[in-house]
Amino acid sequence: MDFLELLKLPEGKTLEFKRDLSSPNSALRAIVAFANTAGGTLLIGVEDTTRHVRGVQKPLETEERLANLISDNVSPRLVPELDILPWRRTHVLAVQVYPSSSRPHYLKRAGLENGVFVRVGTTNRRADGELIEEMRRFVRGETYDEQAMPDLDSEALDFRAASELFAPVRKLKRADLDTLRLVTRHQGRKVPTVGGMLLFGKEREAHFPDAWIQAGRFRGTDKTKIADSTEIRACPAKAVEEAIAFVHKHATHGIEIGAVRRKVRWNLPPAAVRETVINAVAHADYAQRGAPIRLSIFDDRLEVENPGLLPFGLTLDDLRRGISKLRNRVIGRVFHELGLIEQWGSGIQRMTAACRDAGLAAPVLEEIGSRFRVTILTVRTGAPTLDETDQAILDALARGNGLSTQEIADRIKRSSRATRTRLIGLIGRGLVQEVGTSPQDPKRRYFLASKA
Repeated sequence: MDFLELLKLPEGKTLEFKRDLSSPNSALRAIVAFANTAGGTLLIGVEDTTRHVRGVQKPLETEERLANLISDNVSPRLVPELDILPWRRTHVLAVQVYPSSSRPHYLKRAGLENGVFVRVGTTNRRADGELIEEMRRFVRGETYDEQAMPDLDSEALDFRAASELFAPVRKLKRADLDTLRLVTRHQGRKVPTVGGMLLFGKEREAHFPDAWIQAGRFRGTDKTKIADSTEIRACPAKAVEEAIAFVHKHATHGIEIGAVRRKVRWNLPPAAVRETVINAVAHADYAQRGAPIRLSIFDDRLEVENPGLLPFGLTLDDLRRGISKLRNRVIGRVFHELGLIEQWGSGIQRMTAACRDAGLAAPVLEEIGSRFRVTILTVRTGAPTLDETDQAILDALARGNGLSTQEIADRIKRSSRATRTRLIGLIGRGLVQEVGTSPQDPKRRYFLASKA
């Protein structure tokens, strides 16, 4: 453990400072919260506001006291690593807590109902019943959307709607409902899963009244003045497309005056918007009640937030490195089949790359209350990145009234497949638009975004 490196860091999801053990309950809450969430380090002998190292007067006695406090007050049994770290003429007590496979841990005095804590940002928040149940599912290796809905039968699913949605990909068979875990066996009969009802339930809203998207466009940088709003209540896969269309409707664009011609650039990269919306729908905690997914467009940013903290064991830094845990396996499996999710765990990185390529700051990731929020800032921090090949494609499109993939490939001296890959990237960044009946349309043509 590098104590000096820890001192350089601010308090966060996996780090907390305590001046001393004068308030042992506060330290115990932090230890329980770390064990229940993503692990963490508690440093005793460091002021939390200034990070000044005060040290502990009797480190061995303090270590023994804390070990006894944990043993006497935390259930199930929790054994973190306790280390005494020398610092100049004093010592600091470091408590290393690992994510526990025995969660939920709780404070015995408060009981299971009121003594479970989780780490949210720099705070230790008491977990409610829904969050405690999610911990139990996590330990069992289950997800909420895989659970059976025993009061219904398989006819509660709209097979026609599911077939239509899958039609561009493949022909859906009745047996696929089992493979995709849209239905499961319960006491000898087939019943829909939670994921099946969320995706294709005939009476989806009756069972999940908060499974919708609230979208709004606001004037300015707060929610004082609303310019437009809509409630998106379609099934999740269609809701994704409707939400993206709402953002595109309200996304503004600026004009850059170049040496020869002007270029139009959208302030919100379409690829980043798409990943953000899909992430919110695929990872929302649908067991929560009281609030839908929210999409808010301001003059300077886009905010998309979904109910549910990060899955247990994950931190924001994990997400940025491409580490991911799917909260909803049924929804994730269907989204993957439909091409909405391309590769597990890569959404945040693709989102970040799209913002970087557009000259924007990396998306801001936050856990707020019991929700997860992604913010895309529209203030440019640099020039959009274009290599020679990308620029050659834009130059080729600027000379005509739309070109096919093969025509572009001939002009830039690349294969059709390599050219198509480049075009997909430029479309995602809002620089090129594709016109055709579908992505498979052999007659589709490409235009500069300013001419489409």
